[in-house]
Amino acid sequence: MTHTSPWVTPDLEALRGLIKSFLDKHVIPNTEKYTSQHHVDRDLWNQAGELGLLCMSIPEEYGGGGGTFAHEAVLIEEQARAGDSSWGVSLHNGIVAHYLLEYGSDEQRQRWLPKMATGEVVGAIAMTEPGTGSDLQNISTKAIRDGDEYVIDGSKTFITNGSQADLIIVVAKTDTSKGADGISLILVEGDRQGFRRGRILDKIGQRGQDTSELFFDSVRVPAANLLGTDEGLGFVQLMQQLPQERLIIAVASVAGMESAVAQTLAYTKERTAFGRPIFGFQNTKFKLAEAATETTIARVFIDDCIRKHLAGELDIPTVAMAKWWTSDRAMTVLDDCMQLFGGYGYMSEYPIGRMWADGRVQKIYAGTNEIMKEIIARSL
Repeated sequence: MTHTSPWVTPDLEALRGLIKSFLDKHVIPNTEKYTSQHHVDRDLWNQAGELGLLCMSIPEEYGGGGGTFAHEAVLIEEQARAGDSSWGVSLHNGIVAHYLLEYGSDEQRQRWLPKMATGEVVGAIAMTEPGTGSDLQNISTKAIRDGDEYVIDGSKTFITNGSQADLIIVVAKTDTSKGADGISLILVEGDRQGFRRGRILDKIGQRGQDTSELFFDSVRVPAANLLGTDEGLGFVQLMQQLPQERLIIAVASVAGMESAVAQTLAYTKERTAFGRPIFGFQNTKFKLAEAATETTIARVFIDDCIRKHLAGELDIPTVAMAKWWTSDRAMTVLDDCMQLFGGYGYMSEYPIGRMWADGRVQKIYAGTNEIMKEIIARSL
């Protein structure tokens, strides 16, 4: 199966080679280490920054690569193919940096984006709370104005890059009397007094990723740390940026499917049972035929979504379809592929088992797949 995505240019193929060699050198050899310590080494960010792999889709005037989402998509694909779920680079590059680019003042952009591009600053966004997941308008974290400062109180959980983040975009209520209209996004530096990191959470998959709890106990930040021109714009800002986050998940899901099918084809052609390769059995052929077909359909769909996104034409219901469908089908393909590995598939030293455990959360985060179906249904 060979498929060349129509959005991929020769320059992007050259970038793919650079990314692959970076992952082969710095990430894959450290997989077990990252898994056991539950975070990547801090200098991985600096090494990536030196190569220009951070903030590739941010304009050069802010220290970025001056590229597009296509550059980020290549990195997401290669990371998925490498079986890496530890390094939270797609959130740093494709989400946090873009909130700053879209809504930040020029001073905020100049201050933070160049440092994010070098790896000097790692970014995170704090939405989810212990009692609030997809229902963002009911968050309880507060940011109350006190003179020239905001005083932030509350807690967040499941925060990607939480233990290493130097800059956190905090979703908070600046007006508790309003629902969605009372939400604002506020920048909090990681060294602020009253800000505390909780434990790195013990997850079923993505065990090398520092998904953490964060606590804010009367954390004071300058009023100038508000993201956007006015209070109360946070919910709209989130709704405008979440589609790119959902597309990132869909891209990773499809690349994971492709990798799983390729690994399983190789394994079933080498491994023998009852005197012949496992691929020789009709069940194996049929399962892989189904997986290859599902993967091809997913790839064609996601390529179309990327093309639309690059042209500014990707709408919210379509990206909800992409996030739901690809993450759901990825788990079906991964489960079938893992079955064909037999007992070895359940061993953590085989990538297929780790991919299966890592992939399950794709159906949950950035809005559960049930929420995606709600969004789709509203457009019907």
